[in-house]
Amino acid sequence: MTEREAARVLELAPNPTLVVKIGSSSLVDDDGRVDADAVARVGRQVVDARDAGARVVLVSSGAIAAGLPELGYDSRPADIETLQAIAAVGQVRLMMEYRACLEPAGVRVGQVLLTRFDFEERSQYLHARSTLRRLLEIGVLPIVNENDTVADDEIRFGENDRLSALVAHLIAADALVLLTDQPGLLSSDPRLSEDATLIDEVHAVDAELEAVAGAGGPLGSGGMASKLAAARMAGWSGVATLIADAARDDVLAALMEGRSVGTVVRPHDRRLSSRKLWIAFAQAAAGRIFVDDGAARALEREGSSLLAVGVVAVSGDFHTGDVVEVCSREGALVAKGLTRVDSKEVAEILGKRDAPVVCHRDDLVVLTGGPGL
Repeated sequence: MTEREAARVLELAPNPTLVVKIGSSSLVDDDGRVDADAVARVGRQVVDARDAGARVVLVSSGAIAAGLPELGYDSRPADIETLQAIAAVGQVRLMMEYRACLEPAGVRVGQVLLTRFDFEERSQYLHARSTLRRLLEIGVLPIVNENDTVADDEIRFGENDRLSALVAHLIAADALVLLTDQPGLLSSDPRLSEDATLIDEVHAVDAELEAVAGAGGPLGSGGMASKLAAARMAGWSGVATLIADAARDDVLAALMEGRSVGTVVRPHDRRLSSRKLWIAFAQAAAGRIFVDDGAARALEREGSSLLAVGVVAVSGDFHTGDVVEVCSREGALVAKGLTRVDSKEVAEILGKRDAPVVCHRDDLVVLTGGPGL
């Protein structure tokens, strides 16, 4: 192994916990049907990883893609109600395929369907964590998907990459593996350039890197940019991410054996606490608060609370206890936090010195200088 290859290898703890995510585009054939060979390929890798001592959670997209041909659709409809109905049928088909390839190998599977609510409500968050941990303890392979039958916003925007990062944090995984239809993160879009090369290792995801990430295909709802965003989220949990080709049959074996494969995204060196990770990533922002340069510096360098005197503008309709994004004047994300005042009051007190604290430092997560959101 060369020095260059060695730098890309992830060093895992003995008997690691892995979250493995595979997308729709990697699970269906050219006709839009579930590809039994693709399911079997990822299934064999999961079985081998478990046999080597790993605990695995599989996050699998594909319910809608699996349901389309079952109900006679040639293309993906646009209306949410039809998509939810298709997902209900397709989820059954998807689990049948996984059971068919895993149960003969002695692996019991359990379906876990999650929505944003399960991460936004603290009690649900803890219940989800307990369920996944218990499934792993009793030797069951949890197969996680979004509950597309009820989660309309997830269907519209596609969140399984983000979901996998949240699951990786939820169970304190050692690594997040994102299986995709590319060999990893490439230097340019391979559909537009013949000179695209594999980026072996990423230490920080920035705007320039995201610009070359590309877009998703017709079946999947994510893309390489979505995977980079998931890797950044995992990075704040101290979880490394591997982006690799779902068509390979040795991705998990290479990871377990310390061989280089795909693109490694290194975790951030500063880990957030469980509560602050929950604030930063499990909660959708209800609004935005814009601050001046002095306030932004105080948050970033001194870990200060957000005071009204530094607020210059507010957008959105939020209430006390909601999560908000704190942004610079130009709109760059600085932090996320739980607000102690509602949007109407913030608008009334912005710029004032003698005013309540807007976000206390204990409820504020600074997200600059690292993987970010």
